[in-house]
Amino acid sequence: MKLRSSPLSPFGRKVKIGAILCDIHLDVLPADTTDPTDSLREQNPLGKIPVLLREDGPAIYDSRVIIEYLDMAAGGGVLIPAGGEDRITALTMLALGDGIADAALLQMYESRFREPEIHSARWLDHQAGKVARGLAALEAAPPQPLPVSGAAHIGEIAVACALGYLDLRFAGAWRAGHPALVAWLDAFSERVPAFEATTPQV
Repeated sequence: MKLRSSPLSPFGRKVKIGAILCDIHLDVLPADTTDPTDSLREQNPLGKIPVLLREDGPAIYDSRVIIEYLDMAAGGGVLIPAGGEDRITALTMLALGDGIADAALLQMYESRFREPEIHSARWLDHQAGKVARGLAALEAAPPQPLPVSGAAHIGEIAVACALGYLDLRFAGAWRAGHPALVAWLDAFSERVPAFEATTPQV
């Protein structure tokens, strides 16, 4: 299978880690979401990454659906608890991690796609507030292990990828006020070597 993604995408990184933990090989192919001639827009009409290309079925997107597919292909219960409250906890943590990453991405897009004179401070503050509140919630209650057969559940992976993106794009400024979360990420990185292995090369 092939994964269309970008080296810096936290959502693509999440899928790469998930594939490693599911022992599924993915050929990673670059994609440019800003290029109207990129075949990405034929594979996903939204023109967003990541996209999973299969030989025996239609393309799958977005990252949450790809993770569901990888977990299912690996027999289930590898990344996502099989059911009950544990499954809801993991998926809620997934939503929080993805939400932080998305808000951080939107801040970057404001500077990449809009001229400086029309940047919206209100919009940037709105997105920064989401990140700040998400980090505060995680500092108070860092992700906890849940029963899966892989090294980590998808909620943990999503949070780690979001923090990695903040390190990459915002110079790790989040670390100063979140010591418990820093300690959690260090422990996660040691427990899940796939996190370090998928660190973007910039």
